[in-house]
Amino acid sequence: MRSIRVEKLIINCSVGEPGDKVNKATKVLKDLADGKEPVLSKARFTIRSFGIRRGDKVGVHVTLRGARAQEILTRALKVKEQELSRRAFSNSGCFGFGIEEHIDLGMKYDPYTGIFGMDFYVVLKRPGYRVSQRKHKRGRIGNSHKVTKEEAQEWFKTNYEGTIL
Repeated sequence: MRSIRVEKLIINCSVGEPGDKVNKATKVLKDLADGKEPVLSKARFTIRSFGIRRGDKVGVHVTLRGARAQEILTRALKVKEQELSRRAFSNSGCFGFGIEEHIDLGMKYDPYTGIFGMDFYVVLKRPGYRVSQRKHKRGRIGNSHKVTKEEAQEWFKTNYEGTIL
């Protein structure tokens, strides 16, 4: 019950402008996630200087779990050369990083689609954490069972032979 595992991997691609570019980013994420349908993100408020209105679709994200999440995380960490900043880890034991070009993940370049950067956010949990989130007989998780920043860094070093800068 003390082992740490990847609960989910969230891949976010913020385009920053509504229109055709969001549809292209959706296609890239759908190809990366083996057909899983990405979710469009809407702008929360208007920014006139960027030409964005409240409610415009300006980004897209997809959540992966299980073996597919592990595979894509491994490919993304190879792009980063297994190196992450100390600031990439949160106090809740999760970590995130970004890549500049999606073609570094081994995807084929399509001139019509273009190149997109994306952010990866990894949520680490221990088995039994569902007790605090289920509907029936909900329970509390003690502080000793939660993943800390130091434990997440140690997990990253051992599982991915990574270095923390």
